[in-house]
Amino acid sequence: MSRWKGLPESLDQRVRQLVVQLRRLKDHSGLSLVSLAARTSYSKSSWERYLNGKKLPPREAVVALARVCDADPTRLLALHEVAAQAWGAAAAPEAGRAADPADPPDPGGGADATVAEEGAPRPAGGPRARTGALVVLAALGVVVVAAVALLIVRPWQQDAAGRGTADGAAGRTAGAVPAFTHRVGETFDCRLTRGSGGLSAGRSRTTTAILGSGATGWDVVEAQCLLHHHGYDPGPVDGIVGENTQRAVKRLQAGAGLPTDGIVGPDTWQVLRR
Repeated sequence: MSRWKGLPESLDQRVRQLVVQLRRLKDHSGLSLVSLAARTSYSKSSWERYLNGKKLPPREAVVALARVCDADPTRLLALHEVAAQAWGAAAAPEAGRAADPADPPDPGGGADATVAEEGAPRPAGGPRARTGALVVLAALGVVVVAAVALLIVRPWQQDAAGRGTADGAAGRTAGAVPAFTHRVGETFDCRLTRGSGGLSAGRSRTTTAILGSGATGWDVVEAQCLLHHHGYDPGPVDGIVGENTQRAVKRLQAGAGLPTDGIVGPDTWQVLRR
């Protein structure tokens, strides 16, 4: 069993869940980083960065790891899809950063493009051309972050029953994304309905969010309400994944024949929304 370094505290929870699963798969296989590099097209230094949360592994690297470890990549790819969204949002201002020379080039990149570790081509030409391209990419990243910020600045108001209203039904219909805030001892009520997407507590419509230990937010409130409905007590519906919630998730997973890792992912959401 490898003695892994602690993951960066700033690492997004969704990326953390992917890295933890990749570490477990690598440990279970008994392969060293050297052996892993020899069996894939990614270098030892690249695997070291992927498995220590320094770089998001490309989708192809996730598939390659599953292949050499004789594992089904389906669940890992679901985790990777969510992690890539989180990583992209966090790394937008750093777009255009120099590529890792240890990684293999993209076969389809052509003679004028050098491909970075995540598969993004660096601008061809001299230093001045590359500098200008980096400035443009960085500016685009700032615009993307600003647009996302405008979507989340309106917090949900709490009515007397503790239900988030997003400034009323009109705000919710307009697609406003609520900001989750939590005060010590605060809990939320559960009012379930069934629609075309299955069961819902009206807190989140997600079917892909990855919720592990310490996760917070309306997705967690939704999962806790659905756990209650299915007879698995997660403790107070407070929007925080603690020990009680993880135990309830594991019991639900065991009853559904899923891996009992206590992490709510796409497969667990399908069971919760039945």
